[in-house]
Amino acid sequence: MQYSRLVIEEGTTTFSLSFHPRLTVVAGVDSGARKGLVAELIGGLGSTRTGVNLELADDRGRRLAVLRPASGGHRIIELNSGTDVSDEFRATDGRLDVLGRYGIDARTARDRLHLDRTMLERDARRDERVQRLSELDQTELWSTAARVRITEDEMQAISDEHRASAEDAELVARIERHHQGLEEAVEQHKALRRDASLVCGASLFAAVPVSVVRPELAVPILVIGMATILLAFMLRARVEAVQRMEQSALADAGVDSYLGYVVGRVDQMMDDTEARRRRLAVAEDHRAAALRWTNLVGDVNVEWALAHHEEIETAARLRRDLATLSQVSSTAPEIDDLTSSLAQALIAHLGRLRTLGSGGESLPLILDDPFTEVAPSTKLTLVELLARSAGSPQVILLTDQDEVATWARLEALTGEVALVEPAISTQATPRSTPASGSGNLAV
Repeated sequence: MQYSRLVIEEGTTTFSLSFHPRLTVVAGVDSGARKGLVAELIGGLGSTRTGVNLELADDRGRRLAVLRPASGGHRIIELNSGTDVSDEFRATDGRLDVLGRYGIDARTARDRLHLDRTMLERDARRDERVQRLSELDQTELWSTAARVRITEDEMQAISDEHRASAEDAELVARIERHHQGLEEAVEQHKALRRDASLVCGASLFAAVPVSVVRPELAVPILVIGMATILLAFMLRARVEAVQRMEQSALADAGVDSYLGYVVGRVDQMMDDTEARRRRLAVAEDHRAAALRWTNLVGDVNVEWALAHHEEIETAARLRRDLATLSQVSSTAPEIDDLTSSLAQALIAHLGRLRTLGSGGESLPLILDDPFTEVAPSTKLTLVELLARSAGSPQVILLTDQDEVATWARLEALTGEVALVEPAISTQATPRSTPASGSGNLAV
């Protein structure tokens, strides 16, 4: 998203400001006026500003007019078609909120869309690790990080396989337990069946003559034989029950028979030997990759570096740009570590704004004289770098520095930069700016 025009209504006074899609330098504005402009620009995107009208262009090229007259209803018009699209930007409380449309609240907007010297120094201190990694050879840095990540993934895959093997071990124990129980039951059944045949035959052989002499004594003899046969049948049922449990366990293992299971176990033991060798090799590779990473970057975590990959690469490009400027110009100033840190923090902040809104919508950056304490020659180098990076997102630089204004006058001739020098009236009635004080803006 980019600002095209800002119009502030204050009674009978109207303040109008047009913006370049890449970089606009608003020069000759003191601290109070800068604070007021920041409040109006950011507040105009929110839901609470009255009398602040904006013309915007979103990342799809759609041109919008945000109309908030001091009297009358607020609305948002799509300029290309003249369609009222207010409902698209209406918040739950009924107010029009451009920032809310992209998932950005007022506090986030103040922190991200506005940057002054103090905030820039804070970011520079916070991004010390980014700067340190940007000084390294980027090819070596990311190839080493990739090797650590690859070996970590391989170690994780092996760990998952090991956990699966542990689960298989429980199934193996169940199969072996059931098979051992089956073998014992079969042996008991064979022995009992043999003994039952002998007992049954003997009882029948004895019962025949006893039944002739004393029939009542033959009954107990026959009962003993029948009981032996019944016991044999019961043991046979136990054998079949144990067989069913074994078959169930074998089915869980994906085999049909115990012989097939044994063959599979032999193959698995051979595979385990190979897997063990592979685990040792991967562990050694990971140890070597981690050691190389530690020797290269120190205590910075690989995951953190990968998460900040874009910022580190941007900082590395910035360092190359600074080095190039020193080489192509014999009068280019020497960039010290502090200035380099400020530049890196600024470029990183621009990178975050490129996809700040939901759906990856970019938001403009409003700079409040961030280079006030930098040497004049170095300041111009940094402004030049800013001009190269501006456009995505749009940058609006508010300044009271004469050398920046002089630089902008020359750059404006190329059409790549716009210079605005509004008249600031110290006699005008200050416009109330609750978000950040008041500014004296008038034409």
